[in-house]
Amino acid sequence: MRDWRGYEPGGAAGARVEKDGEQWALVVERELRHAPELVWEALTEPGQLAEWAPFDADRNLGAVGAAKLVTVGTPTPQVSETVVTRAEAPRLLEFSWGGGVLRWELERRGAGTRLTLWHNIDRRYIAWGAAGWHICLDVLERLLGGEPLGRMAGAEVMQFAGWRRLAAEYGEQFAGED
Repeated sequence: MRDWRGYEPGGAAGARVEKDGEQWALVVERELRHAPELVWEALTEPGQLAEWAPFDADRNLGAVGAAKLVTVGTPTPQVSETVVTRAEAPRLLEFSWGGGVLRWELERRGAGTRLTLWHNIDRRYIAWGAAGWHICLDVLERLLGGEPLGRMAGAEVMQFAGWRRLAAEYGEQFAGED
């Protein structure tokens, strides 16, 4: 396990669930101190994704078309054939991953960005997803701020006490959302 001393995620906040019929979506909002153009690069450039995201990409995701995403932290590589369906720099990115859809919206807020992520996810794993994205976005914020922490994803991060605490907090927060 990596040494993440000095990092402790804040409390469960900025996430909600939405239901449309039988489809569930985790919605995560985060205010970032960085301009949408910088956040866009972090969402699309393979080298930057490798620093914070739970997957690696075989190409820049900033253009519509096929791509391969490899989920990190799994015992055997899990390769997803994905399609970037929308790429409108620097405000909207949408692609499939792991059987769901990720939709990223970036909205300029002064010198910063409001990032909103919609992730279609199985209801049974929505609190885990919220905890994972919470930590990934903390890592992203530090990366953009010039203080990289190192990627925290997959089975390794699930052993991290901060992830377990967040997953429990989000589980309680979402308990009545059926």
